[in-house]
Amino acid sequence: MSSSVDATSTSLAEDLQDLQLDRPAKGLKSVEELEKLTVDEHLSDIERSVYLLSSGQEVQRISVIHNLPDLLRDTESHDECMRRVVPKVREVLHLAQTDMQLAATSAFLQILQKNLVPIQNYSQTFLQTILNSVDSKDPDVASAWLDTLLDVIDLLPKEVIKKEILGSAISKGQLAQSVQSRLACCRILGKISTKFEPFVIKKEILPVVQSLCQDVDYEVRGCMCRQLDCVARGLGLEATKSAILPELVELTNDEECHVRIAGLETVVNILSLLDAETCGTTIIPLVCKICQQAVQAEDATLPVVATQLGKLCHGIADNLTDEQKQWFIDFYKKLCHVGLEKNKASSRVTTPVIDKDRGGSKESDLTDIFELEDKLVECRKNSAFNFPAMVLFCGAKQFKPDLHVTFTHLCKDPHFMVRKTISGGFHEVCKLLGNSANLIQSDLVALLKDESIEVLKGVVSNMPAILDCYMSSGSNHTVSESKSGPLSDIIPAFLASENAVFTSNNWRLQEMLMNNLSCLNKCYSSENIYNKVIPILRQKLLKARALPVKVAAARSLLKLTRKVKKREQRDEIFHGLIHEFCHARKCYLRNVFVDICRIVIELYSKKFFKETFYEYLLELHTDSVPNIRLNLCSILPDLKRLLILPTDRGLLQQLDACVRKLLVAEKDKDVTDGVQSALEELDKIHIPMQSMTRRNLFEQDLEDQKKEEEEKLLLDNEEKEMKKEEEAAEKKKGDKRNLVSAKKGSENGSSSKIPGPRKDGKDLSKTKIVSPAPTPGKSPASTTSSTNKTIKATRGSGIPAPGSAGTRRASVPTISTSRRGSLSGQLPTEVTPKAKGSNGALTPSIKERKKSR
Repeated sequence: MSSSVDATSTSLAEDLQDLQLDRPAKGLKSVEELEKLTVDEHLSDIERSVYLLSSGQEVQRISVIHNLPDLLRDTESHDECMRRVVPKVREVLHLAQTDMQLAATSAFLQILQKNLVPIQNYSQTFLQTILNSVDSKDPDVASAWLDTLLDVIDLLPKEVIKKEILGSAISKGQLAQSVQSRLACCRILGKISTKFEPFVIKKEILPVVQSLCQDVDYEVRGCMCRQLDCVARGLGLEATKSAILPELVELTNDEECHVRIAGLETVVNILSLLDAETCGTTIIPLVCKICQQAVQAEDATLPVVATQLGKLCHGIADNLTDEQKQWFIDFYKKLCHVGLEKNKASSRVTTPVIDKDRGGSKESDLTDIFELEDKLVECRKNSAFNFPAMVLFCGAKQFKPDLHVTFTHLCKDPHFMVRKTISGGFHEVCKLLGNSANLIQSDLVALLKDESIEVLKGVVSNMPAILDCYMSSGSNHTVSESKSGPLSDIIPAFLASENAVFTSNNWRLQEMLMNNLSCLNKCYSSENIYNKVIPILRQKLLKARALPVKVAAARSLLKLTRKVKKREQRDEIFHGLIHEFCHARKCYLRNVFVDICRIVIELYSKKFFKETFYEYLLELHTDSVPNIRLNLCSILPDLKRLLILPTDRGLLQQLDACVRKLLVAEKDKDVTDGVQSALEELDKIHIPMQSMTRRNLFEQDLEDQKKEEEEKLLLDNEEKEMKKEEEAAEKKKGDKRNLVSAKKGSENGSSSKIPGPRKDGKDLSKTKIVSPAPTPGKSPASTTSSTNKTIKATRGSGIPAPGSAGTRRASVPTISTSRRGSLSGQLPTEVTPKAKGSNGALTPSIKERKKSR
């Protein structure tokens, strides 16, 4: 036991000896290395570049190559750079490492893109280096130079291409060359085919293309097959039909799956070039054969067929008969269900049988089974991606009989990747269906209730577009408690998805959800917004962790508040923002209040902000947390832009006092710097005078005028509704009184019928009849009493009575500056500090305000 302890202590002592804190770090250079990297300061740029390329280290040479375009851009050193530096660069690149080669590819392309060298000089120097480097033995270096060559071909004239590149490309395509050279030849020929006339392509390029299509290596055949699209466009229709299509048909029947995939992709890309006769006689039978083989083999071509089927169907749609069109729709439905059949699933996943003699599994490989399942899942995923294209292919009228069941299956697929893909394209399907979008309402609700966050992300991110489709498809325009329709099921599911989204750590999805909740103002009633949506936003504004989520919740909350019709509800929301954030005990909530004010300035009129939030925001300059004061400094210039003199002279004085106090009493360095930068910007802002003409003011702030008019309209509509309610109530009371009086008259034996003319000719209906009760609306006493009751009720609820002076003065949908004392008085006393008014007195209590009223 003691020996083990001694050994442990010895090893610890050795480890401690290795921890020499005074030795230099591994990343630092020694004195000798620094001397090697030191260059004479008196050398010019050209001399320094030549010196570093000759005897410098690798990192210095790379720096020179990166700086080569800048050296050529300088007119004074251009000629000398071409004479001394460029030859040295070409010399160094022969034995350069990968990093230097990659730096040279970027520099050579920039030189041509920026026209730093004439085309003739470029083709004699840089282009030759590019062509030689394409044959590098390092595959990464060769691929980088080949990509550079392909980009350079787009910028060179066809004369230079024909003289310098065409011959080199044809020589690389010979069978004696390496596979790498033949692959490079395929890509180069495809690139230059669009540069030449058809007769040049037919004479010089086409024989090499046909030879490469018959190459012994399947990679070369597949690479050349992918370039046939470009070659066909250069040749034209007739030459394509006679020379390219036979090669393409043969490649789609190749024994290698890689080549067949390339053939299918080329068929899709070449469709726009072919005529109707060729499509009907050659392409459509070829495509049907490829599809059938892919389903039977269930190999790697199956996911590719599912990917390309949408483009394929649209390319040949005009040439299909009704029977052929139905065949493609049925084939697509089969792709959407592939791998889900019970009998196939049970036959695929078999129990491995142990071979006792060999001691292994009789089944070849379980990994092959899992790979096949992955291919089938990928096939369904690609089919789900193409669903909008197939809806467009079959038409909205045929969606219900042909694709509705398939769409439902995709929305309920057991693999989340399939459901994620179909949810990402749900809004496109809604747009294509138009008035028939109600058919997929239940599928949308199912996706909104999905447990996978990835699935929810696809629907939630496109929810505004989806709701717009349902709004324009003839659904009920607003959802109220008494109405039922598609939106009445969709919106509750949309709101319920908040629970699943906020259980994850994906704050970006949470931010997206909070932002998209603002789209409910178009389809949700004012009461529903206030009772169902606003509480969610207020909760997330308080409890969400990420600041962007809080800001998004605040933005949606303020957007929806503009649509709330009742003034007392709007006032309650703004009361809550001031109480829960401006007067909050937690500093991060008070900091959020500054961000809320920024959004209010953006969404509401200047007059509204000045009457509601201006003074509360300035109170934060006395906050004990420096970060809050620093955040306040950034919004001070925006406050000054809201003012108009001489109306807002008092607010300007408050702003000046706030800035002055921060300048004098601030001790935190960051806040002091923030105040100084804010002061510099404040000095640049000119406050407009109210004496300016109305036209000039209107031109200066047209958007603010529009916001203020909307707020006035909201108040006017509220007053009209209140008056209608009062008139309806008075009418109801009058009818009730008439019924009571009529009932009393019938009990006393009096007749309620008006007597007609008697036999003697006298009309008793013209005689004066005294009513037992006053007629509604005729009695001054009843009118006065009802008006007094209405005024008392409105005063008791904190809302100015319709037609009163308070209502006429109000021009914004919330509290005013004159009511600021009542706002702070309604807040809880244990949280809200005693605030001083503009005259220096403390805010009056609730009882004093009632007495004053």
